[in-house]
Amino acid sequence: MATTAEERAPSGFRAKTAEKLGALSNAKYRRYWLGSLGSVGAIQIATMAQGWLIVDKLGGSPLAIGFLGAATAIPTILVNLFGGVLADRVDRRKLIMSVSAASSLLLLLLAVLDSTDMIEIWHVVAIASVQGLVMGFDGPVRSSYFPLLIDRKHMMSAVALGSVMWQFSRLVTPIAGGFLIRYGGTESVFYVGVVGWVSMLLVMISLRVQSPPPDKTRNVVEDMVEGVKFVLSRRDFVLLIGLTYATHFFGMQYMQLMPFFVKRFGVDEAGFGTMFSIVGLGALTGTLVVGQVRSHPRVGYIMLGGSLIFTAAIAGFAYAPNFLVALVFLYIAGLANTIYFVVAMTVLQLRVPERMRGRVMGVYTITFSLIPLGALMGGTVASIYDERVAVFVGAVILATIFVIVGVTQPIIRNLDGSKLADS
Repeated sequence: MATTAEERAPSGFRAKTAEKLGALSNAKYRRYWLGSLGSVGAIQIATMAQGWLIVDKLGGSPLAIGFLGAATAIPTILVNLFGGVLADRVDRRKLIMSVSAASSLLLLLLAVLDSTDMIEIWHVVAIASVQGLVMGFDGPVRSSYFPLLIDRKHMMSAVALGSVMWQFSRLVTPIAGGFLIRYGGTESVFYVGVVGWVSMLLVMISLRVQSPPPDKTRNVVEDMVEGVKFVLSRRDFVLLIGLTYATHFFGMQYMQLMPFFVKRFGVDEAGFGTMFSIVGLGALTGTLVVGQVRSHPRVGYIMLGGSLIFTAAIAGFAYAPNFLVALVFLYIAGLANTIYFVVAMTVLQLRVPERMRGRVMGVYTITFSLIPLGALMGGTVASIYDERVAVFVGAVILATIFVIVGVTQPIIRNLDGSKLADS
């Protein structure tokens, strides 16, 4: 039988290489990570283009952006818990394949409507709503699938690499999206998104890692209730997931309202892409910082401090006097917020039992739906006052929540980086 270069290498060399590469030392995880990069890029570039399409091409208002966010978020939230149960009951690989195929078709429909000039605001909102249903399955199954590809000791590495994937995508896709919008229109962005999802589909077809056999003696409702009860029985899970919810609902409104800041600063599509990209650059830097502090005995304080710096940076961005100052605040925000995200996600992944992983991740991944849902609040405030007030108010509320939790909950502030797997 033929052997790979990795298998022919001396065992000591392989061990050292695995230690340096972390989760990337696993060939299947590397393939999965690259495929995920394509689909994550598709999600981000399409979300960016939808907002620009509504505001610039279709003349939508801040409230229209809020409705777009709600149309995406509400279906996802409604499906997330069931998606988590399904991830514990079916082959996770096949479920990811189904999500990838459906997402490809939905983006293709949006691209065709846009390129034929038949697109209207309600089309964008309706397609986003269906995509939201699909994403209700995507988050839980992704979060519960990648641990099957790695050793437990590489969990922090895998979570950090997941963050790198999202942040690298946030760095590159906005620049590419701004270029595509300028020279090819928003429809070209949607076509590129189709390619991203198809690449994920092809990778999953090539992978042969199966999910562990599920326990089907219980019905779906009982499984769903059991998952929620498990989360509620763990104070650390409740607090970490709750803080993540709050961060995405109150703290991320600036992302959905970005087209209006673009107009306020008087920059074009390239400036729009640059603003998103600088957040990604900051977040990518934050992922590297987490790698240096993840084993610190006071990582809980570092995590909470990062979140407070994030809220201050977002408040500063809201009233930045010019475009360059705004970019500085966005970079700091991306860096600081990533510290919280990586530490919190690592604790959850290490402490959840495998048989409960899909359901817990179903509860956790509701958080990503709260970004567009928070835009409904932000869009409403922005329509009454302006986008600066909306972002500033969200930042103040979030800072208040983190201060209260930091002062009253020692289980969070006393997290020890050398003992993250401890119950």
